[in-house]
Amino acid sequence: MSAADNDLATTAQTATHVTYARRVGPWSAAMVVVGGVIGSGIFKTPSSIAQQTGSSMEQLLAWVIGGVIALIGALCYAELGARRPQAGGGYVYLRESFGLLIAFLYGWSLLVANHSGSIAAVAIAFVEYASAALGYTVNNPGPWAVGTIVFLAGINWFGIRSGSLTQNILTVLKLLAISALIVAGLLVRGAPPPAAPPPPINPIALGGALMPVLFSYGGWYYVNDIAGEIRDPQRNLPRSLIYGMLLVAACYILANLAYLAVLGHAGLAASKAPAADVMRHALGEPGARAIAVGIAISTLGFCNISLMGASRVFQVMGADGVFFRVAGRLHPRWRSPNVALMMLAGWACVLVLVGDNFTWLVNFSTVVDWVGMAAVIATLFWYRSMRSAEAAPFRTPWYPFLPLLFLAAVVWIAAVTIWQHPGDAGKGALLTIAGLPVFFIWRYVLGRRTG
Repeated sequence: MSAADNDLATTAQTATHVTYARRVGPWSAAMVVVGGVIGSGIFKTPSSIAQQTGSSMEQLLAWVIGGVIALIGALCYAELGARRPQAGGGYVYLRESFGLLIAFLYGWSLLVANHSGSIAAVAIAFVEYASAALGYTVNNPGPWAVGTIVFLAGINWFGIRSGSLTQNILTVLKLLAISALIVAGLLVRGAPPPAAPPPPINPIALGGALMPVLFSYGGWYYVNDIAGEIRDPQRNLPRSLIYGMLLVAACYILANLAYLAVLGHAGLAASKAPAADVMRHALGEPGARAIAVGIAISTLGFCNISLMGASRVFQVMGADGVFFRVAGRLHPRWRSPNVALMMLAGWACVLVLVGDNFTWLVNFSTVVDWVGMAAVIATLFWYRSMRSAEAAPFRTPWYPFLPLLFLAAVVWIAAVTIWQHPGDAGKGALLTIAGLPVFFIWRYVLGRRTG
């Protein structure tokens, strides 16, 4: 038996006692962080943020604030992951701190909307950008998006090595695409000077602009979901979170500087495809087509890591008896959550095929996602008070100031977003509440029949 087979995680055991294997090194863990955060957001959302801000300075300030908030969240997740290096991430921390019901509602929102809806939407975006890069027009991207999801699920069926190797390749390629965008924009420049002095910064408008910023910064927690498969997680998981988020923040701020250097604030607000406009200005139509390739690769990488991370959460939920128990099994050879993976991929495919009817899921998923992350970070206070004697390999600096700052920022941003988009927030609340009867059915009805 190889060393890798002997080095097993101690969590998520199934009825056949198959467990996860720790096969992810520090480099691959960092690529999971970067790949989980960088999707299509940095290529599209800067224009919508420019529409909500009054100047280039306010635009950059929104991205800097968002990066600081995300880094604080990553620091908190670093301590949680070092304390509990198990598959399932936030679900595990909530289960231990606040009970199984709260943990289930968190996982439920990930299943029915956040992760599955994001996978569906980004898979469609991949097809659209890939077809644009190839010079084709796809009138119905749905079947192609379904094929993309099935293909990536097939790769991850063969375990963490297959999935993480794919992720490493896609993340390196997307970083090269962003680097090309930054260099082209900062070298070419050409933005016209502003026609009037910039208005003063509006805190309310800035708060509204921060929600799409945070949408672009979210996703670092996927590495916590696969913590049961990271080698030396007490050391490598915090490092991957910190270094990965610093790299992401640098890419995002520099990319916005490139957009503003070429398009200016007004031009960025008017642009429907700012990355393509910058590359077209720098290199002509071949440049626009090249960045379309980069965006397609970036979206493909995001779909891959979403399937990889979220399937681990649903596998642990299945093992706990609050999801289909068959989903709690691991493949005996590949150590992958193959059943949970196929269920997640199948639901994402359903959302693709219903077309525009699922777009509202994406609209409110950012609020639900960040409120969920706030709930997870709140568990840090429970661990510090109830497990104070427990050794913590990594401790969040400036505790409790940084976790409280994160919670306050999320409350502020969520409140502004709910005020501006009450319909989407209401749908998110109803969807979460709908998980209550589902929990009792799975736990106390189906659980008794199959347990």
